[in-house]
Amino acid sequence: MARERRRLDRPREQMLEAAMAAITENGLAELTMAGLARRLGTSGGHILYYFGSKDQVLLETLRWSEDRLAPRRRELVGRAAPARERLAAYVDLYLPTGAADPRWLLWVDVWSRTIAVPELRETQAELDHGWHLDLVRLVEDGVGAGEFAPTDTGAFSVRLRAMLDGFATQIVIGVPGVDRDSFAGHAMGYADQTLSIDS
Repeated sequence: MARERRRLDRPREQMLEAAMAAITENGLAELTMAGLARRLGTSGGHILYYFGSKDQVLLETLRWSEDRLAPRRRELVGRAAPARERLAAYVDLYLPTGAADPRWLLWVDVWSRTIAVPELRETQAELDHGWHLDLVRLVEDGVGAGEFAPTDTGAFSVRLRAMLDGFATQIVIGVPGVDRDSFAGHAMGYADQTLSIDS
């Protein structure tokens, strides 16, 4: 006898929570529509009704994850603390917690899928832009307070985040010999040099 399919109270949110839980437990390779449906006690067709494709499930899970992290990022950028301390906290928040960090697994997978699915780029760029704006705000605060040397804050953000993206990719895929703390140190070394911060 077929198992009864249950009705979800908050279908989209519950699906996204389940997708992130599946990625956290088993990685992206194990995330299938059938597996997600089993986890939720519903059907694959029900999931596709809300998202349309696995690409959209992944993209919306990434958006959901970033939306949950954004208030924490804005809080650390705006807190009453020295600008360099806030910048170090930003770098720490940006980088993966370690190999197979589920949020970063999603970022890397979505990046790779934009080659074949260009429409994913718009949402990816929108999510990335939030990190850019908060970093620009942080550096502008530091410049205004006299803690940082005047600089092109937009260009600094682009360069620092490109560095962090490269470091993050190596961390999340588990490149041998990679050390998260040393990467964070490299990023802050670049910031110190560019912004003329006393070490």
